Amino acid sequence: MLEKNYPIAIIPGAEPIDAGVLAQLAHYSRHASGAFSKNTERALKSDVARFTEFCTEQGYPSLPTTPEALVAFLTSLTETHATASIRRFLSSIATFHKAAGLESPTHSMEVRMAMKRHTRAKGTRQRQAGPLNRPLVERMLLAHEGTLRDKRDLALLAVAYDTLCRRSEIASFTVGDFSFSEDGSGTVLVRRSKTDQEGAGSVRYLAHDTVVTVKNWLRAAGNPQDPKLAMFRGVNNSGQLGEHISEKGINRAFKRLAKRAGADAKCVSGHSCRVGAAQDMVAAGLEIGEVMQSGGWKTPVMVARYSEKLSARRGAAAKLAVLQNR
Repeated sequence: MLEKNYPIAIIPGAEPIDAGVLAQLAHYSRHASGAFSKNTERALKSDVARFTEFCTEQGYPSLPTTPEALVAFLTSLTETHATASIRRFLSSIATFHKAAGLESPTHSMEVRMAMKRHTRAKGTRQRQAGPLNRPLVERMLLAHEGTLRDKRDLALLAVAYDTLCRRSEIASFTVGDFSFSEDGSGTVLVRRSKTDQEGAGSVRYLAHDTVVTVKNWLRAAGNPQDPKLAMFRGVNNSGQLGEHISEKGINRAFKRLAKRAGADAKCVSGHSCRVGAAQDMVAAGLEIGEVMQSGGWKTPVMVARYSEKLSARRGAAAKLAVLQNR
């Protein structure tokens, strides 16, 4: 039997799987359970289920699959999926085969040519979350009605901006992860992240005004003392507290505040503070290494991507235009 949290999904109705392959999948299941983050498990299950369903509908084998099946699958995604998403599908399908002890055709010539056609047609540039820069964050911090949910949303926003944390990291914070200093500042422990799967942890700074906002939320939530209790909890329409806030709940919180502040909420997501704070750091003249440390990046690629418009305004072309008085 496959483990309940097995990171590979097999949908009902798919072609029968060889007994030896099924045994290999079960073996992989036992050893892989708990080895992946929840987000990775969800992505693997979703991607493989989507591919298996496609193969079942179109009459292709899914395990082991063929280059022909993969090319047909990629072609079906071209109009609706970005290049990064399609590469994730390929990675998931390769993992599916590896788990079964089978050779994956994801690196075959046919598949590589299909990916080249896709990238030539659509490019590799990924969409970026709309930034929440400090001026807009300030407006959003004033855009509230004083409800319990509002106080939580403000604390979420303030912490997200100071820490540059991802949604999954923010959602997993507990009361015990937060420490407050006598000078009014604070810190929060990020126990695990996308780039720290082994849980070495990192500590992020909280400014004085953020600490005030967090303490206001804690008082409104009844000053919870259990260090293992979720710091940011769901709040229903009746003002009742629930469990850990979800990643989608963080998105909704930021969109709600942005709309009240008169901003375009469509461009705002739970990732927006990460983008905006990184841009503000670069604009303030902070070194790339400092920004990387603050946001938990291992390489400067994303920092450079987030700040590319600012870099263009500071580049040689911009300086030449000033020298030419135009």
